[in-house]
Amino acid sequence: MTVLRPPTPAALQALRQQLSQAPEGAVSAPKAPAGPNPEGAPASAAEARAAAATGLAHTAVARGVRTLGGAIEEIFLPRRAAGEHDVVIEVEFCGLCHSDVHAARGEWGGRALPFVTGHEMVGRVVAVGSAVSAHSVGDRVGVGCLVGSCRECDACRRGQEMFCEKGSVGTYGAWDRFHAERTQGGYATSIVVAEDFVLKVPDALDPAAAAPLLCAGITSYSPLRAAGVGEGTRVGVAGIGGLGHLAVKLAVAMGAEVTAFTTSQAKLEAARALGAHRTVLSNDPAAMAAEAGTLDVVIDAISAPHDVNALLKTLRPTGRLAQIGLPPGGDAGQAVDAALLVRNGLSLVGSKIGGIPETQEMLEFCARHGVATDIETVDAQHLGEAWDRMVAGDVRYRFVLDNSTL
Repeated sequence: MTVLRPPTPAALQALRQQLSQAPEGAVSAPKAPAGPNPEGAPASAAEARAAAATGLAHTAVARGVRTLGGAIEEIFLPRRAAGEHDVVIEVEFCGLCHSDVHAARGEWGGRALPFVTGHEMVGRVVAVGSAVSAHSVGDRVGVGCLVGSCRECDACRRGQEMFCEKGSVGTYGAWDRFHAERTQGGYATSIVVAEDFVLKVPDALDPAAAAPLLCAGITSYSPLRAAGVGEGTRVGVAGIGGLGHLAVKLAVAMGAEVTAFTTSQAKLEAARALGAHRTVLSNDPAAMAAEAGTLDVVIDAISAPHDVNALLKTLRPTGRLAQIGLPPGGDAGQAVDAALLVRNGLSLVGSKIGGIPETQEMLEFCARHGVATDIETVDAQHLGEAWDRMVAGDVRYRFVLDNSTL
């Protein structure tokens, strides 16, 4: 049973005090030390990690930006002391997500600066609050896209914290009203997170390959689970990238017969290597016509404008297409043919990550079935290059930061 805990009185009092001193929407974030060697900054990443293990307020060494669209550079982050329900984590690995690039380069609007991204973390617990019961020092754990929600509304009680009626708290770039601070992400030596938003990482999972599961993995798993995919289900996956390659692996592990759609001739063989039973060039009209009415479920992981109707036509009557890729501006490319939906009783749905219980379920499923992300590790000095390559699609299929290089 989920234990619902309100924010601590101290956190509420601090927030009320800040709100009383500033107009609505003008609450400022705690300021991180500035400059190359600010006073009070740790002498090294090792010193920062040692300070985190005390459970006291400390400064983490991180990589982030000081101006939107600027270079990635060393940032010193203040991290709060562990409250009674907090877990302090030494971050070992952090996945690189396209959303990191969009946010840090100002493509999704303004952000409080300095700004540290990263919401696919795996690490070790190094300190816990006095009332923490779910995690212990030494545990390997993960943190995904969420670090807070009210835990009292209907959505939270259903384990869908991402739809919190009072607003969930994102892992970076969000105002954490429960702790009166601006959230900063996992390109850092440590992070402090409320225990209910910390996930157990099974021993059977490689920690580096597990990191992207905290975003890409749950984003791909949730719509498959919602569609009831199992033995004999015919599943199509469109877009074989960071999301799509995991959707293929997960659907195969669930027992589905999987067809992969890609515009890249080179990815046909790659998709088969991932476990796809069939592959189709989606920019070949004849090949697409041959797939009409053959699938029960389509996972659309394409993050560029494209013809959704062409994918809808591959569905059998009462089939479902789940959109998990997010094209620029949310533009899928053209209007959806309503007649196509009505005539065949089709469903077109969107899917947004997953709640904490489902994310834990996904990690355990991956451990049982040997599902792992295909990754390329990168050191802190080459983050900018990795971002550029990710935007260019030059990765198979996810980059992961080795945080020991910070």
